[in-house]
Amino acid sequence: MGLSPAAGERSSTLELRLPPQPPSVAAARHRVHDLLVRAGREDLVDTCVLLVSEVVTNALLHAGTVMRLRAALGPGGVRVEVRDGSPHLPAPRGYATTSGTGRGLRMLESMVDDWGVTRHEGGKTVWFEVAGEGSRAAARPEVAVRHTDGHGRSVGHQTTVTVDLLNMPLLLHAAWQEHAEALLREYLLASLDSDDTDPIQLHADATDAIAVLEEHTPRSHVWTIHDELFSDAAEPAVSAALVRIPVPVESVPHFETLDRVVGSAAALAEEGQVLTPPTLPAVEEFRRWVCGQVLGQPTGRAPEPWSVPVDVAREPEPPPGWDDAGVVGAGRGVIAANTASQIIAVSPEAARLLGYDDGAELVGRRIASIIPQRLRQAHVAGFTMFLLVGRKPLLDSPTVVPALRRDGSEVDIEILIREQPLGTGGSVLLADIGEVGPAVGVAG
Repeated sequence: MGLSPAAGERSSTLELRLPPQPPSVAAARHRVHDLLVRAGREDLVDTCVLLVSEVVTNALLHAGTVMRLRAALGPGGVRVEVRDGSPHLPAPRGYATTSGTGRGLRMLESMVDDWGVTRHEGGKTVWFEVAGEGSRAAARPEVAVRHTDGHGRSVGHQTTVTVDLLNMPLLLHAAWQEHAEALLREYLLASLDSDDTDPIQLHADATDAIAVLEEHTPRSHVWTIHDELFSDAAEPAVSAALVRIPVPVESVPHFETLDRVVGSAAALAEEGQVLTPPTLPAVEEFRRWVCGQVLGQPTGRAPEPWSVPVDVAREPEPPPGWDDAGVVGAGRGVIAANTASQIIAVSPEAARLLGYDDGAELVGRRIASIIPQRLRQAHVAGFTMFLLVGRKPLLDSPTVVPALRRDGSEVDIEILIREQPLGTGGSVLLADIGEVGPAVGVAG
């Protein structure tokens, strides 16, 4: 398997060279388990085996390089170090509790007595220390990050190219990142048995590109409020006029991998072959835009600012088992949409409220078409998180929001959104809307 114990290995110390292959995770677990049992430290086994699995898995997926594991027992407990070839530091995620990813670092923090990261020339080492039950500190220091070459010498900077992202949509970036990481995980699982590609390396390269963006893109404070309404999630507060990204030269081609692999995974999601839900068009466009900027600017292409894609009506795709008669025949304002954020039915009263002679003019368009421009980024980000992790702060709770009418004016409406499950396993979103004030101004 390529596991290489250090020469003269003592019973209290373990050193392994782990190839970037899935069996390395199990091998690391088993060898650390045996080390602790031989030393009579069964009290450390469960915690250390779980954490070794987490740290080695992260190194495998996010670095895709040879890993070196060292575990050393002392009077105070055990210290485990995992070295890989990625320069990116582990970062805690602010993902929803229902997300399928993003909790490994928080688990590490909650179970160790101390941990940190040492950055080396050509990579980093993540380490943790566990002393045993009853000795864990109540409050742990912030992660210690040292930048050395392993001999105490300062590490030099990587050669980078500067990429300017203009009008960077911060909420959309955060939603896209969580969705992209979910797609990458599903694509990896679907590709492990493939003989045509190296899925571990593809995943590591794509993850490297995501990490480059994350390290230099501000996090909108709105995104951290997972269970509240986006009451202040309006432009320009949720976009940055300029985000300057220093991209390591060796990471530039990884953005082509990111675009290609996430695009392939999104196609699988569209066909229902993976668990991650399909990608909204605006989220797809964001991926193409940001990858295109990173790939194009180093060759001399001028920066192009992000702009919201123009909504184009398409043939509606009602879910199986859906009957629109209850909506089109309703005597009140009702709008129905599918889980692709596409309007599939509009009642006459809802059409009148929004300035349309016939609700059929809205059928096939995205919900964003009736949302003022300044709030569309928040809508796309929020809808993505609803699909991905079930986040639904606007569901089953009446609220007042501005709606965009056909002539460009706005009207305040009271809206109550509910999800209607269908017998086929799908669902539709139904919104009861009613006017609460006169039309105002003309949207710019």
